[in-house]
Amino acid sequence: METGLQHMHSALRWVILVLLVLSIVRAYAASSSGKPFASIKKLAMFTMIGLHIQLLIGLALYFLKGWAGQWGTEGMMSNTLLRFFTMEHLLLMILAIAVATMGYSGAKRKTDDKKANKRVLIFYLIALILILAGIPWPFRSGFEAYGWF
Repeated sequence: METGLQHMHSALRWVILVLLVLSIVRAYAASSSGKPFASIKKLAMFTMIGLHIQLLIGLALYFLKGWAGQWGTEGMMSNTLLRFFTMEHLLLMILAIAVATMGYSGAKRKTDDKKANKRVLIFYLIALILILAGIPWPFRSGFEAYGWF
C-alpha cells in the first residue's frame, strides 16, 4: 500500500504542477482581458481539489513512512534528507496549500471579476513557488536518487 501511495503522490505532483500553471495563465489572461471569474472558476476549483487530495496522500505517507516519529531525534537537523522530509517538505506544502486555498476562497467572495482573477493569479503563483521549493528535486544535494520513478 505504501508503494502505491508513493507512486500516486509522485505522479499527482505533475498533475498539480500543470493545473497550477494553467490556472495561473488563465487567471492572468482573464484578469488582463476583463473576463468574468466564472471563466476560470472550474479550473481553479479542480486545482484546489488536486492540491487537497495530494495533501491527504502526503499526510498518509508522512505517517506510514515514519517521518512523523523522527521529530526531536538526535541529528535530525544535521541530516539533509531527514530534515527535509520530516520538516521542510511538510511545512512548505501545507503552507502552499493554505495560500492557494485562501486565494481561491477569497476570489469566490469578490464581486469584482478583475480582482477575483488577480487574487487567484497572485495566490496560486505564491503557492507554485512554495511547491517548487518543497519538491525533492534530483539536482538538490542528497536527493539524486530519491523519489524519482
